[in-house]
Amino acid sequence: MSVNRTAHRAVTDRAAAAPVDVPRGLAGVVVTDTEIGEVRGAEGFYHYRQYPAVQLAETRRFEEVWHLLVDGELPDARRAAAFTAETAALRGLPDEVRSALPAVAAAGARSGPLAGLRTALSLLGAARGFRPVYDLDAGHRREDTLAAVAAVPTLLTALYRLGQGLEPVEPREDLPYAANYLYMLTGTVPDARRTRAVEQYLISTVDHGFNASTFTARVIASTGADVAACLAGAVAALSGPLHGGAPSRALDTLDAIGTPDRIDPWIRERVLAGERIMGFGHAVYRTEDPRSRMLREVARGFGGPRVEFAVEVERRVEAILAELKPGRELHTNVEFYAGVVMELCGLPREMFTPTFAAGRVVGWSAHILEQARDSKIIRPAARYTGPEPVTAAR
Repeated sequence: MSVNRTAHRAVTDRAAAAPVDVPRGLAGVVVTDTEIGEVRGAEGFYHYRQYPAVQLAETRRFEEVWHLLVDGELPDARRAAAFTAETAALRGLPDEVRSALPAVAAAGARSGPLAGLRTALSLLGAARGFRPVYDLDAGHRREDTLAAVAAVPTLLTALYRLGQGLEPVEPREDLPYAANYLYMLTGTVPDARRTRAVEQYLISTVDHGFNASTFTARVIASTGADVAACLAGAVAALSGPLHGGAPSRALDTLDAIGTPDRIDPWIRERVLAGERIMGFGHAVYRTEDPRSRMLREVARGFGGPRVEFAVEVERRVEAILAELKPGRELHTNVEFYAGVVMELCGLPREMFTPTFAAGRVVGWSAHILEQARDSKIIRPAARYTGPEPVTAAR
C-alpha cells in the first residue's frame, strides 16, 4: 500500500471515531483515491488517467477512450477493433425492455428521454440479470458495465423517437459509437464531419472529477448494488438543473440576445442585476474551460453566422465583466459551445443533456468498477440542528 493511501486510510479511521466539519457541499474535500482522472481547476486542465483529455478528444476515437477508462490503457489497433466489436454487439435490447419502452416514453412525455432512462436502466438490469457488484468478480462487473453503457444510446434514442410518435431505429453493429447514436436518433447515417464533432464532444465529457452524478454512482456502488442501480442514480443526479441541462439553456441565452446590436445592453443588464449568464462560469475552473476552448474550434470548423454570433457574445461577456466587475473572471464553460456544436449537428435541444449522458456513462461505469474494489461503504455523518429530543416522563 502506498504512503498516500496509508495516510488516507489513517485519516478515514480517525474521521470514523470523531466527526470532522467540512465545507458545504464537500467543496474541496478529498473523499477517496482514484486512478481514473483529475481536474486541475486553477490550471484549466484535466486528464483521463495519464493522458490530457482534450488531446484524446482531438486524436482518438470514442471506443479507444472507453477502453482506456474501463481497462486502464489505450488499445492498439487490434485491441481497439476487438473492443469496438465487443461493445457494438451489446447495443440491442432484450425483448422485455423493448416492449416496455412505449409505456415508459408515454409516462415521461413531459420529462423527456433522460427521465425515461432511469426507468429503462432498471428494466435493463433486471432483464440482463445484473447482480450486485458485491457478489461479482472483476470480469463479471466489467461485462455488466459494458452491456449497460452500450445500451444507453439505444434506450435514449428509442425514448426520444417514441415521444415524437416515431418508431425506434435499431442499432447497427457496423457503425462506431457516435455514428450509431446519430443514426438511431435520425434514421439516417450521418456525414463524417458531424459524426466527428459529436464524437469529440462525447470524449471531452466522458469524465470530470467527482461531480454530483459521478459521486452518486460511487456512493451506490459502495453499497454493493448492481450496475444498473448505480447508473440510474447517476442519471437521477444529472437530471437536476444545477448539474445537467445547461447546453440548451446556453442556446436560450443566444436566442434571448437575438442580434449583435443587443449584445452589450443585454449583458450589462444581467451583470448589474447579479443574474447568472447561462454557459458562463464553472464550479471548478478559474480559468478558461479547456473543453469550451476545444469545442469553440470545432464550431468554427462549421462556420456560419450562429458561430460568429456565439464567439462575439463570449468576447463581450468577458469584456463587460472586466469593466463592471474588475478582478472577477468569468469564462465560457463546456455547455456554451456544446450547445452550438450539437445544434450544428442537427440534434434537438431536448437531446442535449441525454447526449451528454451517452458519453458520461462511460466515466460513471469506470468509477463504479473502481469503487467496487473497495469494500468500505460511503457513510458520512451529519450535524443535528433540530430541537432537543424530549425525554421520557418519569
